[in-house]
Amino acid sequence: MVATPDPQDDHPEADLEQVNDLLARWAARSAATSAALIERFEAMGYAVRGKSEDEIADVLHRPPTLRSQTASE
Repeated sequence: MVATPDPQDDHPEADLEQVNDLLARWAARSAATSAALIERFEAMGYAVRGKSEDEIADVLHRPPTLRSQTASE
């Protein structure tokens, strides 16, 4: 069972990091089997094409590094 963040916690950064990790892993698991999701992440600036599920999760933990092609138009 996953612990839920405590709103009375003195360290909300830890809760935010935990939620971010869970979301990155969930998104990576979904992207590993979805070409459309890979395309969407790539368009948002996340270089995930050709990466494993663990590598995608790692990429999603960081800000996007590539500019979207549509952003320059």
